[in-house]
Amino acid sequence: MHSLPRHAPKVGLAAGTRNAQHEPLWLQYALITAAVSTMLVLVVVPVIYVFAVAFQKGVGPVIQVLFRDADTLSSFYLTGIVAPVAVIANVLFGLAAAWTITRFRFPGRALLTTIIDLPFAVSPVVAGLMLLLILGRRGYLGPLLESYDFQFVGSWIALVLVTTFVTLPFVVRELIPVMEAIGPDEEIAAISLGANGWQMFWRITLPNIKWGLLYGIILCSARAIGEFGAAYVVSSRVSGESETVPLRVQKLLESYKTEGAFAVAAVLALLSLITLAIKIALEHKTQADLNELAQAKAEVEAAE
Repeated sequence: MHSLPRHAPKVGLAAGTRNAQHEPLWLQYALITAAVSTMLVLVVVPVIYVFAVAFQKGVGPVIQVLFRDADTLSSFYLTGIVAPVAVIANVLFGLAAAWTITRFRFPGRALLTTIIDLPFAVSPVVAGLMLLLILGRRGYLGPLLESYDFQFVGSWIALVLVTTFVTLPFVVRELIPVMEAIGPDEEIAAISLGANGWQMFWRITLPNIKWGLLYGIILCSARAIGEFGAAYVVSSRVSGESETVPLRVQKLLESYKTEGAFAVAAVLALLSLITLAIKIALEHKTQADLNELAQAKAEVEAAE
């Protein structure tokens, strides 16, 4: 038998990799043009159009609807309650779920991960209908709630519940890969040195996952503020009482107040742009921290 030269497989692999990665220029430009054109048509042009329609009659109508319309101000106030409460609930659940999934191996672990992703597969309208069938006036628990003089439909609690459901995966899905990349070594070392659970969490775990956690909070907040489908189902849609900002946009459109609707929509679009900028910055920061951590671990292993 003849043995191959030691470096022959590596040379062949490298050459094949280079050939596969260098596509013709016309194909590269075609793909880039298609991607940029799609983004322009689906994202950039609609955002510009929203601001153009909002300000087509000047700044006056925008100021009128955003700062002097009582129903619009009430929708901002209600969204300012619902979104933070939903985000806080998701942070608490996300931390607990990510810790459980990444630090323990138990029967049903894969099923738990699948259930967490369920809101991505279920339509928000279906989620709202599900809670309505359980907690609504004619739902399973509706008579019990009415006996305590509580009406589920139209309450801020209903909006919080549906918003929490549709935003459930964001925080935990950002924490799981970060916690898996970090590993449990530092936490085990802290416990072995006498730290209790809370000390380990505040001094070891939280500083290591802070950027991933903040990234999940940003995504969760953006989704919570813009939720429409599930909120539409459980909200009584009474102006000034149970309308969130997206529902207020629809009500203004139905009332043929186009400039007002686009003015409120422009606020949502502006929040989306701010969220996008923060998201990009946090992605770079998270990746930089993970690279530094991986390099430090590699140096420790090399020294050992």
